[in-house]
Amino acid sequence: MNWLTNFVRPKLRALVARKEAPENLWLKCPKCEQMLFMRDWEANQEVCTHCDHHMRLRPMKRLPRLFDEGRYELHPLPRVVQDPLKFRDTKRYDARLKEAQSKVEGGKADSSTDALVVASGPMGGRIVVVAALDFGFMGGSMGTAVGEGVVMAAELAVARKAPLIVFSASGGARMQEGILSLMQLTRTTIAVRKVKQAGLPYIVVLTDPTTGGVSASFAMLGDIHLAEPDAIIGFAGPRVIQDTIRQELPPGFQRSEYLLEHGMVDAVVHRHKLRETLIRLIELLMDPVVSEGRGLAVAVR
Repeated sequence: MNWLTNFVRPKLRALVARKEAPENLWLKCPKCEQMLFMRDWEANQEVCTHCDHHMRLRPMKRLPRLFDEGRYELHPLPRVVQDPLKFRDTKRYDARLKEAQSKVEGGKADSSTDALVVASGPMGGRIVVVAALDFGFMGGSMGTAVGEGVVMAAELAVARKAPLIVFSASGGARMQEGILSLMQLTRTTIAVRKVKQAGLPYIVVLTDPTTGGVSASFAMLGDIHLAEPDAIIGFAGPRVIQDTIRQELPPGFQRSEYLLEHGMVDAVVHRHKLRETLIRLIELLMDPVVSEGRGLAVAVR
């Protein structure tokens, strides 16, 4: 009897027991509200397989898709004073930073210590420098660390005679650093100018969202501006603008397609086509004589 109770019965219960499905198997698309299988969604570069909605992609998931065979080198951001103003609201600023750093993708301590990831590697057989903002890190806000990172990326591009590509995704300047964050608008603008003076291409890929101080500085100074579909791009948000001017805004205001129609963006490019489009643009800008006559077929959405 003990054998039946202690061995057979638990085995039978385990066999017929309902297994709970893990909570991270499915995701609901915020646009079409269809359920997406996480593995398929990630394999599709976090683009909805039903409505093609582009969700926010963090740098460490974007970079392997850009470089040849996923090979690239990460460059640590320069060290800065983390909490220069000893700022505190409902929580201390240094505590917020530590919390954000603990949530860096995959727990990789070498990936980034702030809202910017800088990497270099071959793209289409040519070395390029990429600086990608991370909206998942305090809304991609720009403080002194991000400013120093953009300057470092520009200097690296000049030293290696390589094109500089920036992926913007930010809510703007970081309020916890006050005037020091606003100073980065000037510093990043000067850094971009050095790249252009060296005769090197500076390409900006505007992703959702690109607003505030980032859109008021280096994000809108590119030689060429590409944008992902349906990304919010502007300075102030549409609600603030509407409340200020007391008028209804046109449909699609501040979206990628609206900016393309009004000449602020050169092309709206699907995430799956970004790599090939960037390679073609770099080829045209770096080797204009060799590329002459081929024309540019931008892989738009």
